[in-house]
Amino acid sequence: MAKLRTGGITTHVQRLPAAGGGADVPVVVFVHGLLTDSLASYYLTVGPGFAAAGVDVLMYDLRGHGRSDRPATGYRLEQFVDDLAHLLDALPETRPVHVVGNSFGGTVAAGLAAWHPKRVATVTMIESEPPVATWLEHMADGLADAKARLAREEVIGWIEANHGSHTARLSRGASRILEATTLAEDVPRSRVIDDDLSALGCPLLAVFGDRSGLAAQVPDLEARLSDCRTVVLPDQGHSVLIERPHETRELVLGWVRDHHALTGVTG
Repeated sequence: MAKLRTGGITTHVQRLPAAGGGADVPVVVFVHGLLTDSLASYYLTVGPGFAAAGVDVLMYDLRGHGRSDRPATGYRLEQFVDDLAHLLDALPETRPVHVVGNSFGGTVAAGLAAWHPKRVATVTMIESEPPVATWLEHMADGLADAKARLAREEVIGWIEANHGSHTARLSRGASRILEATTLAEDVPRSRVIDDDLSALGCPLLAVFGDRSGLAAQVPDLEARLSDCRTVVLPDQGHSVLIERPHETRELVLGWVRDHHALTGVTG
């Protein structure tokens, strides 16, 4: 584990080297979701399996989360994206990376591909949206609701009674982030890309649960992107990574290996 300066903050980073080493191995960057998440969600699910399969793994805590710095302000999407670009500089990591993002992390991954295209080999979005105008609307509504509801102890009590003490602790942590920072106000004012997704020039894998409303994006993604694969998992809601880690690992690992072989990236 390490902490690195990434622009104006210090970021907590965890690297897992590829088993067997070698120069010509893919590097995968895992980006977690907002508020209740951290790099631990990858460390406890798919991260070690990728390293064991011969992939260099990079996981980190987003600003405001986990063991990374929590500034009071500065939570627009472009600032999260810049943090990742600065992190790659600080390591230093010069190879084009395969960026895998869960929920908000997928939006960060798409932002990196749009605004720093030479740094990205592929993007995988797990239960995510690209950073377009409708995403801003969804985030504004969701964050405002979360900030109001999670500040109420009776709501936390309901979460604990229905979803357990661990989820209640995560919800309290999310409330602390929302109260201590301008995240809920900043994210809806983020930079976006055009709705035609023309800014996303790299291959994209998108994984959804069929019980999630986000799966409705599939036709648009397939129509607008020339190199796009979509997978909708049956009987699954938003928590794809946590509830279907084996399937997620196999899907993403196969995608990364196929595109690494096609590009012949050697660093």
